[in-house]
Amino acid sequence: MDKFTKLSAVAAPLPMANIDTDMIIPQKHLKTIKRTGLGIYAFSNIRYQDDGTEREDFVLNQPAYRKAEILVTGENFGCGSSREHAPWALKDFGIKCVIAPSFADIFYGNCFKNGILPITLPQDTIDLLLDDASRGANAIITVDLENLEISGPDGGKVSFEIDPYRRHCLLNGLDDIGLTLQKKDTISDYEAEKRLSQPWLFTD
Repeated sequence: MDKFTKLSAVAAPLPMANIDTDMIIPQKHLKTIKRTGLGIYAFSNIRYQDDGTEREDFVLNQPAYRKAEILVTGENFGCGSSREHAPWALKDFGIKCVIAPSFADIFYGNCFKNGILPITLPQDTIDLLLDDASRGANAIITVDLENLEISGPDGGKVSFEIDPYRRHCLLNGLDDIGLTLQKKDTISDYEAEKRLSQPWLFTD
């Protein structure tokens, strides 16, 4: 997993509450277990017309936001079913950080496991960031995970909080597998000892 330390990027405003995982990635696209290739389907029900053409009024279809890496949105983001395809689709589209007043618990946890930083802030601060994001390509917001700080395009700064363990994992690019591999020497030593003391446990 890529390390997340500091991100300066265009922020897209999506001021909608209760965006569920089916809106992020509709059920019909859950036919793969690959984490790549899902970005084209992100928000597809509100991103495309019935004939497959883009909706011009959807924020991520607008030229200024096509390469947005930060999403500023409404409360209870990621509610609904606990599909991990939702953060996969966001990450494949290019979203690396989602800022909202609140998140569904399972989605929130899945973001960290897939290298996305979810940030919770009060609604009044979200409103300020939505205003910043409305400036289009000039809406460059900097998210500094090391210093737990967000800087707006006018230089204003706000602080945020993240669980120290999850912050450590993102800063070091560690998913569950990466965390386990940090203990690979201990695991190897344990297996070697078991091969000697209980060889019948091993078939090779």
